Amino acid sequence: MASFVIEGGHQLSGEITPQGAKNEALQVICAVLLTEEPVTITNIPAIRDVHKLIELLRGMGVKITQNTTDSYTFQAGNIDLDYLKSDAFRQQSQTIRGSIMIAGPLLARFGEVYMPRPGGDKIGRRRLDTHFVGLNKLGADFQFDPKESAFTAKTKSLKGNTMLLEEASVTGTANVLMGAVLAKGTTKIYNAACEPYLQQLSRMLVKMGAKIEGIASNLLTIEGVDKLDGCDHRCLPDMIEVGSFIGMAAMTQSEITIKNAGVEHLGIIPRSFEKLGIAFKFKGDDIYIPEQSRYEVEKFIDGSILTIDDAPWPGLTPDLLSIMLVIATQANGSVVIHQKMFESRLFFVDKLIDMGAQIILCDPHRATVIGLNRANKLRSTVMTSPDIRAGVALLIAALSADGVSQIHNIEQIDRGYQNIDLRLNNLGAKITRME
Repeated sequence: MASFVIEGGHQLSGEITPQGAKNEALQVICAVLLTEEPVTITNIPAIRDVHKLIELLRGMGVKITQNTTDSYTFQAGNIDLDYLKSDAFRQQSQTIRGSIMIAGPLLARFGEVYMPRPGGDKIGRRRLDTHFVGLNKLGADFQFDPKESAFTAKTKSLKGNTMLLEEASVTGTANVLMGAVLAKGTTKIYNAACEPYLQQLSRMLVKMGAKIEGIASNLLTIEGVDKLDGCDHRCLPDMIEVGSFIGMAAMTQSEITIKNAGVEHLGIIPRSFEKLGIAFKFKGDDIYIPEQSRYEVEKFIDGSILTIDDAPWPGLTPDLLSIMLVIATQANGSVVIHQKMFESRLFFVDKLIDMGAQIILCDPHRATVIGLNRANKLRSTVMTSPDIRAGVALLIAALSADGVSQIHNIEQIDRGYQNIDLRLNNLGAKITRME
């Protein structure tokens, strides 16, 4: 198990470019299974979860060529469906959540899929019902084997249908969408997720020959086609990394420019940071964050305490709440962080309390943060990363703390952030990776 040793208290400065979007990359890489033609995807982040998915597809028989550091060409001409029942596939698929999104493409193109329960962050219950109920409405017959902890699905032919998703699940919508593009007839998906990553997946599928209407809305209408062609596609910048860098600059009182941030795709994220008092400027597609000695939390119009909560797009992504919670510890003012989707995601706050933060964990979903207004810097400590986003939140805390901190289990951070230690050290951070 690897660790970071962080010498806190250093200001950062310079320019940093966000990696390609992790959540988009996982979706569009699964979509290559829909065609036997070559698909080239660029701006793919070099992170553990993406590399594991690429290796999973390679094991299934997909021909994969790495063109550059962030560019790959995939050709799914000959897929070995028997590989899905191998120990190697089980082992690989259970380590990443994104593996579930091969279900829609395989059912659409080959009529069957075998899927061990996928892995991912341990942040509470993460239901798969939306995926399977949606694909079932397209004509797939699902069976769950509790002994094998695996799903089997078969269909003679997927057929278009009208459905209302129980939740606006991003990966669930992606799976159903990828099944529907090759289904016979018309599919209407109400309460569809419409995050930028879903928009990107939809536009990539249209380039491949799919017929999709309602992109960027919560009603998708798909007219099934007989086959899809290859295409070229580029992933967006990762908006979670952009948010992480904004928070990091504020906490460390640093002057940073985030280059090529994909500003038009950030939605409510910039405004959410403004509510915490963080100043920044847009310069074209760049974000400039000046050095800030203090930042003050807004109140609601009636004077009541600010609440920041997550919601389906265009609401605030839950992936940024851990970062915002950490930022609030040094703000002037108090804020309630309400994590609606995952009941275990706030449990990392005990590490911040050990560092001197004033946080009341109200229940598994809510925490009240009393900002210290930099009156007392956080203390260094030894901690363990429980998941990707909490891991980076703890890294931000350690960078702003007095003394030397250690973070163990940084493999969790590596799952979502590309060479984060090297990139931050280039800005002036003091992070040492210990294997």
